[in-house]
Amino acid sequence: MITARAAATFEPVGRSVATARSFVRDTLQGWGYADIIDDAVVLTSELVTNAVVHAGTSAEVLCLRGDDHVRIEVSDRYPEREIPLQSAAINMGSPDREGGRGLQLCAALAGRWGVDYSATHKQVWFQIDLPGRSVGTRAAGPALPTELLPLADERVRVAVVQIDKTGAITAWNEDAEHLFGYSADHVIGKPLTDLAAWPHTPGTSTGIVDALQLSRWEGSYGIRGASGRVCPVYASHLRVRDTDGDPSTVCLLVRDHERAVLQTPLRLPTPDSAGSESQGADAFEIFIGSPAPDDLDGLLQRTVERARDMLDADAAFLLLATDDETELEVRASTGLPSARQRFARVPVEVGPGRYGSARMPAVHEDLTQVPGAVPLLNGTGMRSVVTVPLKVEGRLTGSLGVAAEAPDRYSNEEALRLQFAADRIAMAVESARLGELEKLRRGSLSFLVEASDLLAGTLDRDQTLALMAQMTVPTLATWCAVYMIADQASEPYLSYVLHEDEDRIDGLKALLSKITPPEPVPTPGARIWAAPAEAAHQAALRTSMRSLGLGEPANVSSGIGTTLATASAVGGETVVLPLVARNRVIGMLTLGKPTDEHFRQEILELAEDLSRRAALALDNARLYSERMAISQSLQRSLLPPELPDVPGVEVEVIYRAAGEGNEVGGDFYDLFPIRDGAYGFAIGDVCGTGPEAAAVTGLARHALRLLAREGFGGPAVLERLNAAILDEGARSRFLTLLYGELWPQEDGSAVLKMVCAGHPLPLRLRQNGSVEPFAEPQPLLGVMDDLELYEQTMTLDPGDVLLCVTDGITERREGTRMLGDDGLAEVLSGCTGLTAGAVAARIMRAVERFAADAPSDDMAILAMRVPGIQHD
Repeated sequence: MITARAAATFEPVGRSVATARSFVRDTLQGWGYADIIDDAVVLTSELVTNAVVHAGTSAEVLCLRGDDHVRIEVSDRYPEREIPLQSAAINMGSPDREGGRGLQLCAALAGRWGVDYSATHKQVWFQIDLPGRSVGTRAAGPALPTELLPLADERVRVAVVQIDKTGAITAWNEDAEHLFGYSADHVIGKPLTDLAAWPHTPGTSTGIVDALQLSRWEGSYGIRGASGRVCPVYASHLRVRDTDGDPSTVCLLVRDHERAVLQTPLRLPTPDSAGSESQGADAFEIFIGSPAPDDLDGLLQRTVERARDMLDADAAFLLLATDDETELEVRASTGLPSARQRFARVPVEVGPGRYGSARMPAVHEDLTQVPGAVPLLNGTGMRSVVTVPLKVEGRLTGSLGVAAEAPDRYSNEEALRLQFAADRIAMAVESARLGELEKLRRGSLSFLVEASDLLAGTLDRDQTLALMAQMTVPTLATWCAVYMIADQASEPYLSYVLHEDEDRIDGLKALLSKITPPEPVPTPGARIWAAPAEAAHQAALRTSMRSLGLGEPANVSSGIGTTLATASAVGGETVVLPLVARNRVIGMLTLGKPTDEHFRQEILELAEDLSRRAALALDNARLYSERMAISQSLQRSLLPPELPDVPGVEVEVIYRAAGEGNEVGGDFYDLFPIRDGAYGFAIGDVCGTGPEAAAVTGLARHALRLLAREGFGGPAVLERLNAAILDEGARSRFLTLLYGELWPQEDGSAVLKMVCAGHPLPLRLRQNGSVEPFAEPQPLLGVMDDLELYEQTMTLDPGDVLLCVTDGITERREGTRMLGDDGLAEVLSGCTGLTAGAVAARIMRAVERFAADAPSDDMAILAMRVPGIQHD
């Protein structure tokens, strides 16, 4: 028999789902059926969502009350004839599906359900049986055996203690005196904190002083009695105003084992549903666990959606605690601007508002009366909110909250229901969070290993900057900028800018160029830098006003799109990390997000690790560049700046230093005038490289010029140079040297006087293609004190070529093969008729082609050709 009915029609808009939930909740609340409201509201929410959101039609909701049941019918105008067949096990389908769970939930929660079709309508109905209970009761628990009932003393005593705004006791009843042994005269006026023994639970820092500031609170602690022993109590606190309008707290206290007297009853299965597992299970658990999403974000999003539905809220949010529990980070929300709130962080203990009590449930009836109490909801239009902690083994792991646009929507009962749900999913959330964290850490380790390899693979500063930026964007941030500091006395300067959208780079670089660089603070860790977002906002505002003719006239219409795009690109969170190497700040790495986005704490920690590696790589590149510049400068000083023109003789020199760093020392050459008509030339090779070899190289080249111009002959010059090398002591190096003097003759020939001290013998190429050594070997320099050197006089006829090389040419290797003197002579024999420059080039080309590997030794070639007298 139908004893009451209520009906309503809802338009095909998303807001209708919340309105339908409110309609069903209010209807069942008015009929006095609070116990079935949660199941009915959830089922109605799913079915109305299918109609107005997925089917896109209006929905008609009809509530029917019978003697022992409630029937709710949801009709829409999309008669698709698809009814899922229920098998033995209920398959809730993929958690990522947007629809299709409504009928399966009906099968899980409702006693009976069905689908009726007509040509124009589809009607889904479900029936929930009313629990058996005494008429007039609001809620009742099941009948229990006597041994399971709570244990009480001869009579239950409820201590009533009232506390004023200062925390002092103002009322103390007889039961309080009996339980704790203090008379009212003894305790009135004293702080309750003097008597309370607050439990020191790991991970819980909120004390009784904080608990007394909450509007409602239930929990356990101890009261130290007159005997000195602590009596465990269960307390229910209610914050009220006294007759003067001042805040006051009423505390109802019972012995802890008698908590059933005060504790708000939880929803328990009725006797009729004892045999039905799905009927007795909490709806929240069904939604989260059937099946639960595999990923953390999916689990959190499902949690906030079900929390919102369970309390018929307009919004819900979930925050996870950082490892040190000092901050809460927004990880999921519904009904709120998620793009603005995602990954925002809120301190746990700072401030007088809600997050000062994040470790306990809290209810705010009207946020307009307590501005800023819940920072996450500032500016969202939400007025009432209930929040509960997520705890695992006493440790705070997160916070779950639901909010409504209307005031006074929630009470302590909703807080306890939400806490009950939070307790049931806290372990699953923590397990998923740890899994995500482990996955992120493995990915971070792989990322850092790859980054280290890439950074270690180059010693070029510009390439290091580019690599650092490319590793950062878009993996860690949307854009990045690198500021460098030349030295301690210099100001930071913008060195590199990168954005994931290449079209934004120029605008971003122009914007950052106008902003004062961040301060080079050596303190490790990321710090917020608000200047880019503020500058971008101001630039966009000025550009928009000028385009509307409200500001100073300017031709900016073509650039308004770029300006606004840049403002959007840098409008989110911007952080700065110092680049510290060898206890010195060498620059700053700036990371940015687009409008209203925040960085995750794990990403910032990863960026900090990367910045340390990048800073060292940049500093190594700087040191290498400085060293290479010094080396190249010194090497240039050891070679003649330019060669003189020798009348009647073609001269060509090729010098190739081996190795990436081009270390100083090694091979050298020289050609210089001695006096009128006479020229000195030399080519040599100092043993080894580095500063010691450079010292001998510089000594040899400058000593040759000085001694030759003093009129000493070849043997005397080399003997004195040998003595000078030996005087260097431990820094001395042996030296192979070919030194000679050249006199061009009027008949087109040239006379040479040479001393070959341990050096590869020079080769002469005649016009007929024959090649022969052009000197005799003599002892090298820097080994023996007494040298007996002699000078050989030779003549180069017109068309002859004299080729002088260092051992880097003759010792060129490919595996076990070596070019050698014979190979060089063979190449030279094919150079008949070529100029000195062409001869030197062909020799070098042949040497390079002899082996695929890069040369391992310096190479020098000195080619001289006597072309003879040219006749017109």
